[in-house]
Amino acid sequence: MSVLKAENIKLVYGAGTSFEKTALDDVSFEIEKGEFVGIIGHTGSGKSTLVQLLNGLLKPTEGRIYLNGKDIWEKPKKIRNVRFKVGMVFQYPEYQLFEETVYKDIAFGPKNMGLEEEEIDKRVREAAVFTGLREDQLEASPFELSGGEKRRAAIAGVIAMDPEVLILDEPTAGLDPLGREALLSQIADFHRVRKNTVLLVSHSMEDIARISDRILVMSKGRKVMLDSTKNVFSHGRELESIGLKVPQITKIMMMLKEKGVNVDTSVLTVEKGFNEILNILSQKTKE
Repeated sequence: MSVLKAENIKLVYGAGTSFEKTALDDVSFEIEKGEFVGIIGHTGSGKSTLVQLLNGLLKPTEGRIYLNGKDIWEKPKKIRNVRFKVGMVFQYPEYQLFEETVYKDIAFGPKNMGLEEEEIDKRVREAAVFTGLREDQLEASPFELSGGEKRRAAIAGVIAMDPEVLILDEPTAGLDPLGREALLSQIADFHRVRKNTVLLVSHSMEDIARISDRILVMSKGRKVMLDSTKNVFSHGRELESIGLKVPQITKIMMMLKEKGVNVDTSVLTVEKGFNEILNILSQKTKE
């Protein structure tokens, strides 16, 4: 059984008014337990709206969303419980920090779940380790942290709730290359160790290509495709036609293919691209 399922989802803002706008239209897909799924699409494609529907922050105008086979809106008064199971990390989550200490900020979610103090303490410290925060930083004010450390503290607050599904909306936005690399590695480690389902929204095709099992492509409020990472990026020209940039190495391979060189256009990393070209050159030398 899938952990998340969207069934003919439609969301209309300002229905019946002159400002009516369809944000999502007839979107259906299933996410399996333990998957790491990247979500990509141009600005305004519906990515952020979609993930807010998946954890119950928004309610669809039409269609249903299922968590472990149950309609999340079957009991609207209990939608808060869904948000504990489907954790959301918003873009620039550090703006949501508000407690006196980092420890209290990370503990906020687990406390609202009604957990015992001992369990809360355990979760806070484990989440801090996962996100790379030092023990001494837990008693510091979150506003004394650097930008990247604030980001990690905010993510730790969601991880501490141990959600079945972790959704991250542009978690590396605004970070420098080293900070982005460190944060992505921590997210990948979290998925590898905890085996939770992770959905990552990102504009970086390189980031998505490197760590996703499958990719959901959105355009103009509709699902364009949901397939393995390799298969999605093998449709490079189609992605470019809807305003997306494929990884640079993939684009190079596409250009070589169009010039008659027999290369694999689904290559996603520089290392694999280098080996692919090296093998072709070796074959040419032998010929």
